[in-house]
Amino acid sequence: MDLEGFVRRMLGRMDENEIIDTLSKRIAEIKGDYPENWIDFAKAVLFEVKNAEKASKMSILSYYKSGIKAGEAGVGSRGEGDFFVHKLISEIISSTGISGVVSSKDLDDAGVVKAKGKYIYVAVDGIHSRLSEFPFIAGFHVTRAAMRDVLVMNSTPVAVFSDIHIADDGDVSKIFDHIAGICSVCELTKVPLIAGSTLRIGGDMVIGERMSGCVGCVGVGNKISARRNAMDGDVILMSEGAGGGTVCTAAIYYGYPEVVEETLNIDFIKASRPIVESEIDIHAMTDVTNGGIRGDAEEIARVSKKKLVFYEDELIKTIKPKVMKMLEAVGIDYLGISTDSLMIICKEEVAEEVKKLVKKAKVKIYEVGRVEEGDTGAYLEKDGKTEKLKPKFRESAYTPIKKIVGESRPENFEEIIEKIRKAAEKAIEKKSKIVSKIKT
Repeated sequence: MDLEGFVRRMLGRMDENEIIDTLSKRIAEIKGDYPENWIDFAKAVLFEVKNAEKASKMSILSYYKSGIKAGEAGVGSRGEGDFFVHKLISEIISSTGISGVVSSKDLDDAGVVKAKGKYIYVAVDGIHSRLSEFPFIAGFHVTRAAMRDVLVMNSTPVAVFSDIHIADDGDVSKIFDHIAGICSVCELTKVPLIAGSTLRIGGDMVIGERMSGCVGCVGVGNKISARRNAMDGDVILMSEGAGGGTVCTAAIYYGYPEVVEETLNIDFIKASRPIVESEIDIHAMTDVTNGGIRGDAEEIARVSKKKLVFYEDELIKTIKPKVMKMLEAVGIDYLGISTDSLMIICKEEVAEEVKKLVKKAKVKIYEVGRVEEGDTGAYLEKDGKTEKLKPKFRESAYTPIKKIVGESRPENFEEIIEKIRKAAEKAIEKKSKIVSKIKT
């Protein structure tokens, strides 16, 4: 529970004595104590929030309100709404006038800069929000995800870093269990965890047991296989995947906990490392995560300005049978969920060599599509017909709650994006004003 948020919302709705009384009861419900023991604490929260409200009148401490909530915009839901927000983030970054060799505008999951003749690759991934009560699995999969993002840029991972936040009532052992999950991947891949941060979510102002955080990975190398490099005539290969945090979440909350064990592997890393270490000319690589094939294929097509065609009969083979059985049983669209397969786009004559390397690592790989001339976009060949493959507003609904929330675009989506766009423009204006003031 966010105590500041509660008081901020109640100011103007209740008188201050009622706020203190209600808040002390809410705190006692979570802390397991008597409400009267939390009266002074509730008064202190109210005092701080009132002062913060006054301070927020300063231009540096205020921000333009779009009126659109993160959930409405689809933030973090790996669909059309989320992709739009990330596009605006890249515009704010681009407004600095400084950029990496590969930056956020290229829609890759890792960025690249050049230093002393070497490329340095950096990626960071947040832990899955629904794995708060399963810290080991959360740590394992977020570490694997960050490492994947660096590998698909054609680099060698050399270091991992972490940031773990736990709410005030969370058991300290969660931190250790989470770090053990991170270190399991580090030990299996011989890539060290070298730095990190541990904090409480909101300090004293957030009560409960929620955990959040992220893991990042740094790589080095001298090649780049960015999504923008896909070329006409290329073939598309994909390794077999069992999913990561998303599939684990679906398995846990739909009642298939045995599927979690299917995800405990480093197959992606075993498959991609030999390719990175070889001299094979790969045009583009990615991991199938951002809203599944629907999301990743659309992004690759957009930045490469190419037409990507996928074969459904082959795509189905890229998901481990036990995972696919669960997806079908609970009605999850496999095209819109993160499967953690390795996707490789390369010349046809290179594809056979790639297959040999991946199979030698004891990972299955399939030819699932092609890149060709035509209308930019992603397409699916299914039952003798070709249909457009587009991301939905949100990724496939993979928990019962997500099924209720739905995947459809809001009716007022155009109005939403205009309000969000204005908020991004205001952020750029504020940044430019502050930078100018500091310079002078």
